[in-house]
Amino acid sequence: MYLRSLKIMNEEIRVQNKYPFSIPSLRGTDSIEFKNAVTFFVGENGSGKSTLLEAISYQCGFNNAGGGRNDNYSVDASMSDLGDHIRLSWFPKINRGFFLRAESFYHFATYLDELAMEDPSFSYGGYGGKSLHHQSHGESFLSLFTNRFGEKGIYILDEPEAALSPARQLAFLKVMNDLASKGEAQFIIATHSPILLGYPEAQILSFDGPSIQEITYEDTEHYNLTLNFLTGRERFLYELFREDEEDDIDS
Repeated sequence: MYLRSLKIMNEEIRVQNKYPFSIPSLRGTDSIEFKNAVTFFVGENGSGKSTLLEAISYQCGFNNAGGGRNDNYSVDASMSDLGDHIRLSWFPKINRGFFLRAESFYHFATYLDELAMEDPSFSYGGYGGKSLHHQSHGESFLSLFTNRFGEKGIYILDEPEAALSPARQLAFLKVMNDLASKGEAQFIIATHSPILLGYPEAQILSFDGPSIQEITYEDTEHYNLTLNFLTGRERFLYELFREDEEDDIDS
């Protein structure tokens, strides 16, 4: 591992009531210790997962629109308000890696195409040998993971499953394990995928409470909801739809 711990400067953020400083999980947490090469952030939308990922990326010097230290382009609303209010502890310090934002990946692919137009010597060697726009969404994600993630570094990923089928999520787990098991890479990932969360011995941090807490895979809502659906689909949907009907009657 490279990133060992993170401190949230709560004496600074608690005096601010605007978003994202008002997020309960962030206001209630002083520090996080990263224990394994793979750490997952879980929680509902708006719970602070992506906000903290962006802050970590900012402190790493990565492009907060998505990319590494040398990827120079911008996307609206890609700045990190929290970034100046956290401190990272490293051993050893590393400057290589990548920040993936699934929501702005299209802009990153366009940025690469613009580089190729400006510089005839530019190669897509780190991205599967061709424009990411000339690959399907899932193929382009896997091309990035397989080719760009081939060096020692820290990889910060925001919902990488967004473009991946279940089979390709498993392929991504294989890529991730090939790097993490050699001690060459550290991954910090925000996800809703019960498949990705099943990575062996991963650290899972939940943002759903008043502070960030470590939980087990079996205690995640993602695991339990998926398990209940798959093992009792008809009953699960019956109860779900009946709740909708009752709500309609009450209204």
